Amino acid sequence: MTTHVAFLGLGIMGYPMAGHLVKAGYQVTVYNRTARKAASWVQQFGGVSAATPRAAAAGADFIMACVGNDNDLCDVCLGKHGAFASMKEDAVFIDHTTASAEVARELYAIAKEQRLNFLDAPVSGGQPGAEKGALTIMVGGDQEAYLRAAPVMNAYARLVRRLGGSGAGQLTKMVNQICIAGLVQALAEGLHFARKAGLDAEAVIEVISKGASQSWQMENRYQTMLAGQYDHGFAVDWMRKDLGICIDEARRNGASLPVTALVDQFYSDVQTLGGSRWDTSSLLVRLEREG
Repeated sequence: MTTHVAFLGLGIMGYPMAGHLVKAGYQVTVYNRTARKAASWVQQFGGVSAATPRAAAAGADFIMACVGNDNDLCDVCLGKHGAFASMKEDAVFIDHTTASAEVARELYAIAKEQRLNFLDAPVSGGQPGAEKGALTIMVGGDQEAYLRAAPVMNAYARLVRRLGGSGAGQLTKMVNQICIAGLVQALAEGLHFARKAGLDAEAVIEVISKGASQSWQMENRYQTMLAGQYDHGFAVDWMRKDLGICIDEARRNGASLPVTALVDQFYSDVQTLGGSRWDTSSLLVRLEREG
């Protein structure tokens, strides 16, 4: 019997993720706020589109969402045409949005009241990972729902892991973004220093990337940074949204995030320079304008 899934949100991540579900043999219904994007997806992958989240979720065993923020997520779940209203009993809602742990717990509680399942399952790997079906997915929620949902998520993941109860997935994604922020700033400063010192920055990275300073950011971003190319990747606007979530959560749990808060302000400077849609590696631009 074919498993019916719905996918809500066909942005740069959701579009290829939903396509991998079709390739894996699932019956897929998609919803996107811009109907034209959903029509293009159907033309490319097959499946069907629905006019509302509620219509897309009707009869589905699993409903995935990958939308912009807490408000967007609440709207597709609980809004006038939200998915929760039509989900069948014991269906699993899998949220791939990077959102707050607070909203994840709220939606989990509402789902429980309606005899539904809710997993917070943010992803890491960016657009390339989504297109290759090689995302890392960090999950919070009930073990039973996770065990049912993990094989479905494997259609577009290289690693799926439950980290704990509701909210644990979002908290883990916050750790991910905190680490990335510091790494990108360090890489920007390193490249800036190399240039100021009169070194061949590309040769420097080719050497040090084989040692202890190696990172995904170094391997995948140093060349575009040196070329001044930032029209790709994960936008500064979205990174500031994510870091804001991290900083808000830190205020609640008492964590100290001095570097994260500083890098968040540096990204604010990049926005002022017109880089709202630039890749997060554009921190180098700020240093070069100052230096």
